Amino acid sequence: MSTHLFGIRHHGPGSARSLRLALEALKPDIVLIEGPPDAQEVLPLMRDKAMVPPVALLIYAPETPSKAVYYPFARFSPEWQALDYAFGHKLPVRFIDLPQAIQLAREPEEVEPEEAPAEPVGGDETVTSAAAPEAPVDEQEQPPASPREDPLALLAQAAGYDDHELWWERQIEQRRDMVGFFEGILEAMTALRADTSPRDEEEAQREAQMRQGIRAAQQDGFQRIAVVTGAWHSPALGELSDAKGDVALLKGLKRIKTQATWIPWTNSRLAYRSGYGAGVTSPGWYEHLWTTGDGAPTRWLTRAAHLLRSEGQDASSASVIEAVRLGEALAAMRDLPMPGLAEMHEATQTVLCHGEAARMSLIREKLEIGEAMGKVPPETPAVPLQRDLEAQQRRLRLPATTEDKQYDFDLRNENDRARSQLLHRLRLLGVSWGEPQRNYKTTSTFHEYWRVKWQVEFVIGLIEANVWGNTIARAATARSIDAADKSADLPALTELLDQVILAGLPEAVEHALARVRDQAAVSADVRHLMDALPPLAHVARYSDVRGAKAEEVLPVYAALFERALIGLPGACASLDDEAAAAMVESVNRVDASVSTLNDAGQREEWIATLRGLVERESIHGLVRGRSARIMLDRGALSEEKLQLLARLALSTVTPAPQAGAWVEGVLQGGGLTLLHQDGLWQALDGWLSDLAPEGFIALLPLLRRSFSGFQAPERRAMGEKVKKLHTPGGQAQTSDSAMAPINRERADLVLPVLAQILGGSDA
Repeated sequence: MSTHLFGIRHHGPGSARSLRLALEALKPDIVLIEGPPDAQEVLPLMRDKAMVPPVALLIYAPETPSKAVYYPFARFSPEWQALDYAFGHKLPVRFIDLPQAIQLAREPEEVEPEEAPAEPVGGDETVTSAAAPEAPVDEQEQPPASPREDPLALLAQAAGYDDHELWWERQIEQRRDMVGFFEGILEAMTALRADTSPRDEEEAQREAQMRQGIRAAQQDGFQRIAVVTGAWHSPALGELSDAKGDVALLKGLKRIKTQATWIPWTNSRLAYRSGYGAGVTSPGWYEHLWTTGDGAPTRWLTRAAHLLRSEGQDASSASVIEAVRLGEALAAMRDLPMPGLAEMHEATQTVLCHGEAARMSLIREKLEIGEAMGKVPPETPAVPLQRDLEAQQRRLRLPATTEDKQYDFDLRNENDRARSQLLHRLRLLGVSWGEPQRNYKTTSTFHEYWRVKWQVEFVIGLIEANVWGNTIARAATARSIDAADKSADLPALTELLDQVILAGLPEAVEHALARVRDQAAVSADVRHLMDALPPLAHVARYSDVRGAKAEEVLPVYAALFERALIGLPGACASLDDEAAAAMVESVNRVDASVSTLNDAGQREEWIATLRGLVERESIHGLVRGRSARIMLDRGALSEEKLQLLARLALSTVTPAPQAGAWVEGVLQGGGLTLLHQDGLWQALDGWLSDLAPEGFIALLPLLRRSFSGFQAPERRAMGEKVKKLHTPGGQAQTSDSAMAPINRERADLVLPVLAQILGGSDA
């Protein structure tokens, strides 16, 4: 009876290649792998040809799905190759790590991202917590790992390398003679751990559990036992004499119920390092090394050239040849058997990318990392909600892909309308597969624009949402009804009503509308009434496209509109600067809702209310200025009236801060309309000229903020306008030609010619 320890590095092609050769030579009768026993039942699914790495084992608590961990596998992962060898030779294979039923039981309900445990890169489980968001770490930005966190970092340091990734690349990935590889790893790890106890109680329990797994295999009569584990753990698994101590260490540990399944994974997720400490910086490169035999550098540079050409960049065959020569020359200078990623990186950037960082970032994103997404067999366990989504994705021809795609849905088309409803329903469930986009080139009401990109963690969202129902429609309806019942905020309720109409959920629409009516009847906050109007206006204007009935929403909108207008003047009294800015936001929302519905009667009421605000000097200058600007844009304020208001608001008796606030309010919006308001510019020029130096300095930040909202061409035109304020005639003209009076007799002679050119009558 013999036990053979294979200390590996997760996601290392060198480890995977060496492990496969070692297993072929050993011919074990059982394979033990550092992994969660909770997933034992779903391991045989990997034998299905439909299973294509990268994939991940997902283990979660059914009662609290947010408690979950992923165990990712790439084709070049040593654990994957160990599983593939075992199943290919019909050998028993077992996961022997501490069950996640125990590890998840001691996790807090919520884990803050900064508190997510960082696992050792060189020798710990391939696991990432679903509770901890991950962030990509580029190889140039990757912080150095301490020897405690990454035992291989100390070996790299001893060899004279600052970058342990580069050391691993050159010493392992480029090594041709792998004889004694695992013996060397075991010897090195034994030396590193000679004076080191387990880092914490959890590590001690995990190693005790793995030793128990080895003992169980021995008791079952297996003669040649292969143990595949992180390099750091391998020295601790060789001594099996203290069985009682291990039993005592594991006794009484709390457990929770867990479930396991396989999910597709992506290369970009393999490149992350946060809660998932086993990340690799360049999974695309490692995949290339694993799948490509001789000539890997040449084929890599050829792929880089193909990628650049597909993006419309120049990359000739001669450039590829020159890049290959440069890579080989760099490898020879560095005494390497073949060019590695560092040499390929330098050769690519120098020759193919001509030193341009933008081109190199494309190579990094698309090639070195890549967005390859794995596949799992159809019979893989999944919650009913996930099955329903998969069925709808097939029916609607809307595949889940990590590629960033843009869609234009024509809501008059049944299939496109169903696609839109699916994406809206998923957003109600907290799964933002699609993000609505605005398109300023069209005002069509029957088109929707979406940006769609699948993220692997959406699976957790579906598992969590499954408590609301077994189909997307039922779950979205139930969750929306629950959200409506729990919300007492009127704007939030009207926003929810808009969302459920977009999602096509009739039952939720009826319930949300009833809640809006009830809350509107008791709401007394004027700003809440105002903020609730835009979603209702959107529903009333565009609901017919989706088959909803606008007549059910219009009475609610009209009632809220009247109450908001009645209460607005009183709500604008005695506002400080912060409250005035918030009130202006609410005023903008009401104006947007009036424009959306385009009802003449409501528009007149709104203008009348704004006129009352403009003429009340007790109201904050920002509110009065913004009200005046809205009236000007709506054609309800003449140039003479605006000039009079400007002179009053900017008079010497008005405090400078209030005058500045009025200017800020008037300047909100586009600049083209203001360019023709000579009286406003003259009043503004006079006001600024009369300011004391200290007053001007105090108001300068406000004025700069006010003008910063304009586009660069608008600001240039305004500068020209200011130049002409002091022309001999004293009038600010918008152009040189406008300074001369129009000769109507000569202009009338042009009209017949223009009529002929335009195809009209010359009469």
